[in-house]
Amino acid sequence: MSISMYTILQNVELVLPNETLTLVHVGIQNGKIVKMDTAPISTNGEYQQIDCKGHRLIPGMIDVHIHGANGFDMMDGHEESIQEVSRTCASTGCTSFLATSVSSTIEDLLAMIDSVKRVVGHEVGAKIAGIHLEGPYLNPIRKGMQNEKYLRHPDLEEMKMIFKEADSLIKMVSIAPELPGGMELISFLKEQGVIISIAHSDATYEEAKKAFEAGASHVTHCFNGMRPIHHRDPGIVVAAFEEEHVSLQAIVDHIHLHPAIIRLMHRSKGAEGMVLITDALQAMGMGDGHYLFGGHHVTVTDGVARLHDGTLASSTVTMNEALRYTVETGISLTDAVQMASTTPARILGLQQKGAIAVGMDADLVLLDDDFQVQWAMIDGQIL
Repeated sequence: MSISMYTILQNVELVLPNETLTLVHVGIQNGKIVKMDTAPISTNGEYQQIDCKGHRLIPGMIDVHIHGANGFDMMDGHEESIQEVSRTCASTGCTSFLATSVSSTIEDLLAMIDSVKRVVGHEVGAKIAGIHLEGPYLNPIRKGMQNEKYLRHPDLEEMKMIFKEADSLIKMVSIAPELPGGMELISFLKEQGVIISIAHSDATYEEAKKAFEAGASHVTHCFNGMRPIHHRDPGIVVAAFEEEHVSLQAIVDHIHLHPAIIRLMHRSKGAEGMVLITDALQAMGMGDGHYLFGGHHVTVTDGVARLHDGTLASSTVTMNEALRYTVETGISLTDAVQMASTTPARILGLQQKGAIAVGMDADLVLLDDDFQVQWAMIDGQIL
């Protein structure tokens, strides 16, 4: 299909920010949404029609935190791995993603960055919206599955070198701000205009508030890998709840967060302050088995990835599953879609993505009633 051909999506259930509309028709041309109407759309030029059979049309989902998929780990330095994640993301309703690192040697990190640079602009599926550095400046006390031998204190000169190598691709950096040099690093990252996220951190409430005041605006996989809430030691999460500008990542997979906690996050932050993520390792789409991830041996049993000591090691959830699980917790479909699409687009500055409206990019996903992906469209083309 030519990208310039007029495409008419007939008979969709359209998911908008505050409502769903049935029997809607959507016109697409040159990779953009050009018309939306409850009446059939007609055009004089060449066009194709696609009957969507009443299925749900949502904006393409955006995963700001994913490490691998379908047996491929993006830290291995190979273009093939980046492309396989791109392909798998699209098949699960994710049309843009941040290629996410894990704590490693500087050599492995630079190899990962180089492989991403070679793929950007040539993706076979979901588009790379940038790179998310998760580590290595994380606190060993809250390391989770991060390999302690690669963790270190923030190094400003090293980070400047990483940014130079990445050619403006870095969009998010997850750090533990309480570490020596943490606040200095936040100042540098703020100057670079990237999203500064707190992760794998033992920061107190006071330290977290200081970091948020200095420029941090996000929390990586909230509640996981951080000081827990205590009534005399409220910690990072309560500090984040109090800061309107701070958004929270949520791994909604029935494992990492209890449904009541997801509802608590939603009541505190609203859909505009929550971001659904997968945090998936290469086991996504592969099933149970043994994997090597972040220098660790990881075992996946019944879809749950753990280290030998029982520590959770990322997830195997997909974005369409995370969307379904979120709705199952009692959160509305419109809010869940906002958390999966609109909010991540906004925080990443992707002004033409994350919503269905005339003039927006035609990055769209068609879901059935069971949240199974019927197809994903990127730039007006069905993959």
